[in-house]
Amino acid sequence: MGIDFSLYVITDERFLNISNIAESVEKAILGGATIIQYRAKKKNTKEMYEEALVVREITKRYNIPFIVNDRLDLALAVKADGVHVGQEDLPVNAIKAIVGNDFIVGLSTHNLNQVKRANEEMLADYIGFGPVFPTTTKENPDPVTGTDLLCKAVRISKIPVVATGGINEKNVDDVLKCKPAGVAVVRAAFEKGDPYKNVLKLKRKAKELNWKKL
Repeated sequence: MGIDFSLYVITDERFLNISNIAESVEKAILGGATIIQYRAKKKNTKEMYEEALVVREITKRYNIPFIVNDRLDLALAVKADGVHVGQEDLPVNAIKAIVGNDFIVGLSTHNLNQVKRANEEMLADYIGFGPVFPTTTKENPDPVTGTDLLCKAVRISKIPVVATGGINEKNVDDVLKCKPAGVAVVRAAFEKGDPYKNVLKLKRKAKELNWKKL
């Protein structure tokens, strides 16, 4: 598909709402985000729909792929470019049967067995792998993988790997050494300060390490 996963920015409902999500996402894109995922777990469906519509318009304006977390129905309702699912969500083969191959489907993986299974199925367009570091964005996170396991996952995966979980400006260097297709950030983009400057710092880090053509 030729998708640039390098700076994969995920929204966070703790810091974003209908009043600031458009401005924050736009700043993240201007700072260098190459793909945006809308993620909310505690909001009702109407709130999520309204916010996702706003994000869809921003991403469309900048021609940035837009992914919705978990909810295929919401992704289809707002005409997103894809959906990202976990191990216990609707299976990738079922999603592909509904939406076809032009719709991006990402799959979360947390260990090498899950990576190998994704390889066997060869249905996901990319896999998220982690959490690489401790994270507070999930109430019951999977065990921390660390960078050693991430590097192994990147080596064995036949599918683009996006590193995820607790990644920020201070530890991204170690993540990039594994040469994943991308790094996913949440708090590093939106928790404090200006999303434009936050994402730009990550982009500059990548350039310093000659990682990707950012």
